[in-house]
Amino acid sequence: MSKPVKHIVIVGGGSAGWITAGVIAAEHKANSSNGIRVTLVESPEIGPIGVGEGTWPTMRETLAKIGVSETDLFRQCDASFKQGAKFSPWVTGDENDYYYHPLVIPQGYTKTDLVYPWQKHRDKISFADAVSFQGHLCERHLAPKQIATPEYASVANYAYHLNAPKLGMFLRDHCIKKLGVNHLLDHVSQINSRDDGDILSVTTQSNGDIEGDLFIDCTGFASLLLGKHFEIPFISKKHILFNDTALATHVPYVEENCPIASHTISTAQTAGWIWDIGLPTRRGVGYAYASDYISHTQAEQELRQYIAKSIGHQKSEELSFKQIPIKPGHREKFWHRNCVAIGMSAGFLEPLEASALVLIELAASKISKELPANREIMDIVSKRYNEKFLYRWDRIVDFLKLHYVLSKRTDSTYWIDNCDPKTIPDSLQELISLWRYQPPSSLDFTQVDEVFPSASWQYILYGMGFQTKPRAMDRKYVDEEKAQKFFSENVEITNKYLAALPTNRELINKILEFGLQKI
Repeated sequence: MSKPVKHIVIVGGGSAGWITAGVIAAEHKANSSNGIRVTLVESPEIGPIGVGEGTWPTMRETLAKIGVSETDLFRQCDASFKQGAKFSPWVTGDENDYYYHPLVIPQGYTKTDLVYPWQKHRDKISFADAVSFQGHLCERHLAPKQIATPEYASVANYAYHLNAPKLGMFLRDHCIKKLGVNHLLDHVSQINSRDDGDILSVTTQSNGDIEGDLFIDCTGFASLLLGKHFEIPFISKKHILFNDTALATHVPYVEENCPIASHTISTAQTAGWIWDIGLPTRRGVGYAYASDYISHTQAEQELRQYIAKSIGHQKSEELSFKQIPIKPGHREKFWHRNCVAIGMSAGFLEPLEASALVLIELAASKISKELPANREIMDIVSKRYNEKFLYRWDRIVDFLKLHYVLSKRTDSTYWIDNCDPKTIPDSLQELISLWRYQPPSSLDFTQVDEVFPSASWQYILYGMGFQTKPRAMDRKYVDEEKAQKFFSENVEITNKYLAALPTNRELINKILEFGLQKI
């Protein structure tokens, strides 16, 4: 029990495995003689799903922490800038129905209430445009920085769109060459237990038994260690989030220099929504839908119709689609004995707000920061870890469901059923009731490091037409003058950035040619 944790074995590669390996190896000096040993075993045959092409801004900190060059990321991962998400037509289904969830905090958000003063003008300006400049940048395909802005620094907060398989390979090379991660390309044929029930080792076809002190399961939907070996139950969330299938494809640009969208485009359909992600060389487009409400053939037809609007009917018909099953939900717990699951082996939800990669980052960071010194205290660390991540998964489920329950669409059973109280978690119903009389704030959430801060909830809430009635005390204490000052500042900043920032494609081309300055 007092044996120190000195060797971590990660089973599975892809984004989950290599992000985890990189974070732990960098922080615990795997490339030095007295550091933690990190071994990653991945199958030479099982490739990544390749759909998670959107990140959160946290990825910048993660990559910087493990020593990755942002210039290299753009050159090797087909990366582009992401400044938020555009949702259309989620509210009414009308052609001009859309709203933004930007990645910048509203102007003056921590200084005064902005909701009540904005609501007086809600018929003239959207909430996001009133408090943020970023939607305007996205509408014009502008970048969040200039070529003179150093790596990972920003003018506007940003994340990335990228080629997920290329990211996995890029991180693999960095982890092996720079961080001292031991890489084994091999099949795991058996998982071997200690007498006390812990995992002793994994048996591989070519390298024999690989012993370790802590095993990290990054085997995707298979969940070989936590799911199959330890039989930790899976908790389905399909009764809340209906989408259980995705169709994905790569869409070419009509012309080489077509604008690259600076945001994820999420377009509602009859039984789900279509994502549209702009990379420098192509778009990643897919339809996340609920098979209870639409057939595969009908879903494919809706997706082709969407794509045909940009590249024409003939080229749309030539595309082939990859069908991906989605099991919305997560394991009952994520860390059991000396095994912890990260990525799809822990759970998966539809990729509506790019929560998959950020959960990998958060998991890797927490394990690394709180890495137990020995087996004796591992159960304490795992208990805290499970509590934290069960909370995070519940909040993500609530946040994703919020996008559906505020819809006014009645054109299909799918949208009607999504608004049925029986499909809405009690926790979300309570928040919505509360927000009828006070705007979302940090007081509504218990964690300092929430995945989605209260500002994000406000963007979705008021973007979808929700109205908060002021209480008597609010009428007395809301500082209208201060709010108007921030609204005016936002207009000035918007005009300044619109005049100064290059387009997404212009900046990416310069990065590919010249590179960004090191910080």
